[in-house]
Amino acid sequence: MTTWIPDAASVLPDDADRAMLVGRAQTPDGPSVVVLRGGELVDISRTFPTMRDLTERADPAVAAASAGGIAIGSFADVWANTDPDARDASRPYLLSPIDLQVVKASGVTFPVSMLERMIEERARGEAASAEGIRDTVLGAIGGDLADLVPGSPEAMRLKQVLVEQGMWSQYLEVGIGPDAEIFSKAPVLASVGSGVDVGVLAESEWNNPEPEVVIVVASDGRIVGATLGNDVNLRDIEGRSALLLGRAKDNNASASVGPLIRLFDEGFSLDDVRRETVALSVSGDDGFRMSAESHMEQISRDPADLAAQASGAHHQYPDGFVLYLGTMFAPTDDRGEAGRGFTHQVGDVVTIASPRLGALVNRVQHAESLAPWSFGIADLMTNLARRGLLA
Repeated sequence: MTTWIPDAASVLPDDADRAMLVGRAQTPDGPSVVVLRGGELVDISRTFPTMRDLTERADPAVAAASAGGIAIGSFADVWANTDPDARDASRPYLLSPIDLQVVKASGVTFPVSMLERMIEERARGEAASAEGIRDTVLGAIGGDLADLVPGSPEAMRLKQVLVEQGMWSQYLEVGIGPDAEIFSKAPVLASVGSGVDVGVLAESEWNNPEPEVVIVVASDGRIVGATLGNDVNLRDIEGRSALLLGRAKDNNASASVGPLIRLFDEGFSLDDVRRETVALSVSGDDGFRMSAESHMEQISRDPADLAAQASGAHHQYPDGFVLYLGTMFAPTDDRGEAGRGFTHQVGDVVTIASPRLGALVNRVQHAESLAPWSFGIADLMTNLARRGLLA
């Protein structure tokens, strides 16, 4: 049987042999925390029943390296079995690498994403109106926003000029104002991993992937690792009203994370995240092909600042959280009818990749057609208790 997922070697980071990579796999016993060692996935759930338990340690990379466990198979075999079209449910397959962490996301963190959100808003979600509005917005803003620091006096002066020109937008406020947009992307345990389907609502006629770096943050605010994410975006629904953000962002299988978490250690740190390049490719059954790159160096808000805006004295996360850092990707290439830009079709294969985090690969389906999300926190706790993994 042919498969839409790539070979295992292309899914792992270029320097996987030197990386501390952890994740989760479904085993015959239940969800298990795993670490990659010499090409094998080792189940360390006897020491760390949940990923939350591991990421709460003072040094998660050291803790993962020293944890005892049992090999469940090669990464290549487990990855191949993750394909929902060819899966043997009696054998291990990959899951989203997070479990009890809250799934948060930040938006409008790149200048281009701010501009596209303003365009969506003014187009009222109508893709056909976007091109003319884009020209108007770009003409009003002028110049290069890459060096503009949100909340700075220069940013506030630009905001005032745009307001005077009738260009005020709620996206302008979070794009160049002092406060970042931080929202809840998905419920705990609702994210999906690499090698499976992601969902868009059948009613959406203007949508796109959002390739992003995702940081993993412990309950005390420490950023302990990173992975990749697809913050699936329904542009027409959010464009109709920002108050529809929940409907546009939180649907069945609309948040993907993976393939594995790379924990910070001597060879990989937040500075490496700040320099990472994220590549996107979309391949459709209609022959459509698209590719693009996002460079983290172009982000307007530092990852540490975004984490601090999400958590602190004003808001705590006792099980930690993950935070999508935002995207600079907003496709405008026409797919089909001229002037309507890009939108997904069922069957699109989306690959989000970076040299040091690997590749997150998903296939697009309608959210309504996917298997319902049914394994929640109570189910996880019951499973772990039955396996004798809870203290």
